Amino acid sequence: MTSMLTELELLTELEPVVEANLNRHQSMAKEWHPHDYVPWDEGTNFAAMGGVDWDEEQSRLDPTAKAAMITNLLTEDNLPSYHREIATNFSLDGPWGTWVGTWTAEENRHAIVMRDYLVVTRGVDPVALERARMQHMITGYNPQTDKDILHSLAYVTFQELATRVSHRNTGKACGDPVADRMLARVAADENLHMVFYRNLCESALELAPDRAVGAIADILEAFEMPGHGMPDFRRNAVLIAKNGIYDLGQHLNEVVKPVLRKWQIMERTDYTAEGERQRDRIGAFIDDLEGKVARFEETRARALERDRKRRESLAG
Repeated sequence: MTSMLTELELLTELEPVVEANLNRHQSMAKEWHPHDYVPWDEGTNFAAMGGVDWDEEQSRLDPTAKAAMITNLLTEDNLPSYHREIATNFSLDGPWGTWVGTWTAEENRHAIVMRDYLVVTRGVDPVALERARMQHMITGYNPQTDKDILHSLAYVTFQELATRVSHRNTGKACGDPVADRMLARVAADENLHMVFYRNLCESALELAPDRAVGAIADILEAFEMPGHGMPDFRRNAVLIAKNGIYDLGQHLNEVVKPVLRKWQIMERTDYTAEGERQRDRIGAFIDDLEGKVARFEETRARALERDRKRRESLAG
C-alpha cells in the first residue's frame, strides 16, 4: 500500500516530481543581483573608518518597519540551519540535491540585500543587528514537528508563503520605494519556492494521503515561523501583527486557506478512516483559528483606537 511507503521510497517516488518542478522553477526564476537594489550613494563611513557611528535619528524607518525588517532579516540569516534540515529530510542526490543547492543559493541573496540596504541607509543599529545575528545563528533552528519528508514539505509550503506575505507588507511599511522594490523582489523568490514545495506536497498527498494529511494537521497546529527563537521575537511579532505586517487573519486567509484549497484537503475522497480523522482535525483547527482571528481583530481595533486618542491628546 502506498500509505506504507518508507521515507526512502517516498523520496524515490517523488524524484520525478522534483525534477519536473525544478525544471519549471529554473524556467521561471529571474536572475537578479543584490547590489542592484541598494542605494549605495547614501552610504557613509562609520567611526572605525573615520566617519560617524549610527544614531537613532539617522533612521527613516518607524518602529514597525524596523521590527519587521530586523525580524525578516534575522530569519533569513539562519539559512545554514534551514539548509541542514532540508538536506537531512530530503537528499543531496540527483534532482533533490540540485534543488537543495538552488534553494539555498537563492535564499542567501535575501539576507545579503536586506543587510546591505539597512547598513547603507542606516535604517537600524548595525551593532545591535550584528549581535542579534550572532545570538540567533548560534541558537540555530531546531524544529520539533518537521522531522521527516512529509512534515517538512507541509511546513515549508506554509512557511514560504507566510514569508512572502511578510516581506511584501514590510516593503510597503517602510515608506521607501527602494525598500518596497527590494522586498517585492525577495517576495517573488519566496513565491516560487512556495509553489515548488506546494506541488511536491500535492504529489505526496496522492502517494500517501492519510500520512500526508496527518502531517499537514500536525504542522498547522504547531506552526511557528522559523525566527521564533530570535532575540525580541515576541515583542516584535506583537508590533508586526498589531500594524498589519503579518497577523492571524493574514495567516488564515492568505496562507492556510489558499494552500488547503489548492490541495483539496476537505474534498478528497481517497482517505481511509484515519485520513478522515486527520482531515477533521484540520477542520476543527480552522474553526478555532477563525474564532481567534475575530477576537484578535477586536482587540487590535481597541488598541489602535486608544493609540489614536493618545496621539490626539498629545497633539492637542
